[in-house]
Amino acid sequence: MVANIHSCGIVGIQGQTVLCQCDLSGGLPQFDVVGLPDASVKESRDRVRAAIKNCDFEFPQRRITVNLAPGELRKEGPVYDLPILIGVLCASKQLPLPEEDACFIGELSLEGKLRPATGVLPMAIAARDAGIKTLYLPADNAAEASVCSELSVIPVQDVLQLARHLRGEEKIAPQQPYVFSTQHPEGLDFADVMGQESVKRALEIAAAGSHHVLMIGPPGSGKSMLAKRLPSILPDLTLEESLETSKVYSVAGMLESHTPMLQARPFRSPHHTVSAVGLAGGGSTRPKPGEISLAHNGVLFLDELPEFHKDAIEVLRQPLEDGVVTVSRISGIYTYPSQFMLVCAMNPCKCGYFGHPSGRCNCTEQSVRAYRKRISGPMMDRIDLHVPVKSVAYEQLRERKPAESSEVVRNRVNAARELQKKRYAGTGVHCNGQLTPAMMRECCPLTPQAQTLMAGAFDALGLSARAHDRILKVARTIADLAGEAQISEMHVAEAIQYRSLDRETVL
Repeated sequence: MVANIHSCGIVGIQGQTVLCQCDLSGGLPQFDVVGLPDASVKESRDRVRAAIKNCDFEFPQRRITVNLAPGELRKEGPVYDLPILIGVLCASKQLPLPEEDACFIGELSLEGKLRPATGVLPMAIAARDAGIKTLYLPADNAAEASVCSELSVIPVQDVLQLARHLRGEEKIAPQQPYVFSTQHPEGLDFADVMGQESVKRALEIAAAGSHHVLMIGPPGSGKSMLAKRLPSILPDLTLEESLETSKVYSVAGMLESHTPMLQARPFRSPHHTVSAVGLAGGGSTRPKPGEISLAHNGVLFLDELPEFHKDAIEVLRQPLEDGVVTVSRISGIYTYPSQFMLVCAMNPCKCGYFGHPSGRCNCTEQSVRAYRKRISGPMMDRIDLHVPVKSVAYEQLRERKPAESSEVVRNRVNAARELQKKRYAGTGVHCNGQLTPAMMRECCPLTPQAQTLMAGAFDALGLSARAHDRILKVARTIADLAGEAQISEMHVAEAIQYRSLDRETVL
């Protein structure tokens, strides 16, 4: 008898339905798993055998062949333990066959308990899309899978509980569907930052159009403080965005059981010792998403940018342009999403105090330029706003004038994003930072005065075509914040001011 049991696996961050076929035949006792399994899947034989015996079932003393289809898909991880066990017990007629639209995933302990798995959310989505109606999985993963409200999610504690359910002796109550809600970071507000109005303005523009930012200033000027508060002015995370990002976190095993979906935009701040693989993702056996993908639909903050390894910085170039990370391994090609805001901070020189009023810096102009050359021109081209951050004056700290709250700034950002949402409806583009060159011709109309200014800046600053396009995108966002359809000379002038490094100025 052949028992067919539906299951799911992971390819990159996408779920994939898998058919677990279990056949019992005559001959010497043997337990084989075929269908391109990795080492962890092959080890399922021992876990399944022990779980069956420890749950007082009879392990068949026959030739057992388990086929995981499709055969060309590499099977990874221990999530196939449960479907293999159910297949063996059904093929040996110790359990009734489950309904055809049921799916099983989960790792087994030796005593038959179900352990939580990673990547449950994309697997649940794949099962739903394949027409599965009922999903059996570890109880610790039930909340995560309940995001797919179309599925009947059955939380299982152990094999014996599942057996009683399948026999109709004691039904397991399905998990209640998850209700999505958003929230903003608590305790982090723009009102906490004294002064730095020009920097706040630049970050507001960046948030309104999803632009990349580089802040340059001495230690203690508030660069990290401002960057950490940037998520507080970003638009609310939509259900679609949360689902995309939560899939990444699910595969990485970083979703908490009580919060099956991200409720706030992610903020990732890796240390400057992080490797290129740590940023882009990968691994020798089972590739995992890196910091770039974990920041999807959020913020990736790189503090002390010149201190990062050169290969780690350069690995950002392709994701910034394409919005995806592609990792090639022997086991296959994996693609991870990477639509994020890049926020960087750096000192103006090695010691950090070049141009500081205290005059404590002894760095030469040559050493300053050498320090900045650690960031390549192509990488700098991809950053939309270059923002100088000056030290806060004593009077500003002493007076402590009330500053705008994040809520006030966020309202302006939301208004600008709504304009962009309507403008780009149906195009797949959501904000100005994602504009393609073809769309810019139509969506970035310049007044005659603005065209003249742009032409002069292009020649005077020696801008690249990429830098030209980024200035236009920033100007488009500035106009949106002002509620104006056409980009004026004033909007272009402000956008040009945020290309300070193109002017090779010493800040």
